[in-house]
Amino acid sequence: MTTAPTAGSGTAGPGGAPNRRAVVVLASIALVALLADLLTKHLALQTLDGRPPVRLLGGAVYLTLTRNSGAAWSIGADHTWVFPLITIGVVGWIVWMALRLRSLPWAVSLGLVLGGALGNLVDRIFRAPGHFVGHVVDMVSLFDPYGRVWPVFNLADSALVCGVLLAVVLELTGRQRDGSRIGKGAGGNAAGAPSGTGTEQRERA
Repeated sequence: MTTAPTAGSGTAGPGGAPNRRAVVVLASIALVALLADLLTKHLALQTLDGRPPVRLLGGAVYLTLTRNSGAAWSIGADHTWVFPLITIGVVGWIVWMALRLRSLPWAVSLGLVLGGALGNLVDRIFRAPGHFVGHVVDMVSLFDPYGRVWPVFNLADSALVCGVLLAVVLELTGRQRDGSRIGKGAGGNAAGAPSGTGTEQRERA
């Protein structure tokens, strides 16, 4: 037997309204990631422009200012205009998902992806050499000062990667965006037979 959520819990069952707290978490994380990315890019432009790479942690990390017209390792550098269109599509999908979101872990994941996507989209739209073909500001290189071991990246890229990795973990563990979790049913008889109708049992995430 299941119990209905208590009033004011901010949780709705599958098919109901979004969890307001989850939407607030998503938006807050996206805003923090965006602002932090813009700040670190501003600092990089102010302090690293015209300087040789700065060696940190015994050479594990280098700070080196680059402007990337493509993706990682400058892939797609001749088709810069494609990346903002893809990003706008991703942002639209996340906004659409927010209308159905009831899972706090998914809110964290999507917030990181949204903040990272917006951070690089700002560069694509507003930075030189022009609107929708702007070059992304990168400044962190691992194990090599010029990105020959790992692509030079920025905080927006880090947020995107962390958000995607968290999404993969959530999918692998059966956590759903509607707040449910695919797995063993919450109820079952003493012999271990599943209760309810289904082909698929869900428990609250």
